[in-house]
Amino acid sequence: MSATAVLRAVVAELRVAGMLAMRYRASFLAETVMSFGWVAWTVIPLLVVYEYRADVQGWTRDQALLVVGLFITLEGLLGALVEPNLRAVVEQVRDGTFDYTLLKPIDTQLLVSIHRIQPTELPHALSGLVVVGVAASRLDPLPGLGDVAAAALLLVAGLMLLHGLWTIVVATSFWFVRVDNLSVLLRSLLDAGRWPVGYYRGIVRFVLTWIVPVGLITTFPAMALRGQLQPQLLLATCGVSLGFSLLARAVWRFALRHYTSASS
Repeated sequence: MSATAVLRAVVAELRVAGMLAMRYRASFLAETVMSFGWVAWTVIPLLVVYEYRADVQGWTRDQALLVVGLFITLEGLLGALVEPNLRAVVEQVRDGTFDYTLLKPIDTQLLVSIHRIQPTELPHALSGLVVVGVAASRLDPLPGLGDVAAAALLLVAGLMLLHGLWTIVVATSFWFVRVDNLSVLLRSLLDAGRWPVGYYRGIVRFVLTWIVPVGLITTFPAMALRGQLQPQLLLATCGVSLGFSLLARAVWRFALRHYTSASS
């Protein structure tokens, strides 16, 4: 397929996915209201930590609030754009309908990454951005345009990293019946990203930074907004994200070559 045809197919898939997801508008409104309660539930522990301390490991309350806001944003984007699509792949592999996906004249990994979205999770992402905006407005000095651009780039890199991790997990469903426990494990690891990675020490800090880099997807963008992220760390983070994406691509292609239909 030509690039234009692929783009038209992607737009059509996103449009249909959005229409299907928005069938229950009352649910969308309810989720929007609930997102504010969930944000409060996430922020309150941080406020408790800073009740009697001005800073923790060099992070003030507002600086740490940047990390929490970015964590909320990525959680919302993960729930809206990544998990619904890849969870659907597991279901299709189980019942054999994944065969029809393979027959479509478009890259399979691209197709399974866009054919389902969950707009009810987007208010969570927007709420997180509000938290980031409020925290950033209280920094001294205020973030410059370069800092904001670097943070936005790192946010995209973090989403790519999460997509790569989830793709690798989902690819294992071609061999194993259930991969739900692995998804739960990844969710648990991601939860560590709500705190600045500087809070952790020793091997835990190393693992959360470079092995399962959930810490850098929230901490490094916050450091960029603080104007304290060195250029080499920015490049390293983007490199790690690209590396996970390439690894996920390789794992996905290997899994497809060994796929055996459940309907055969």
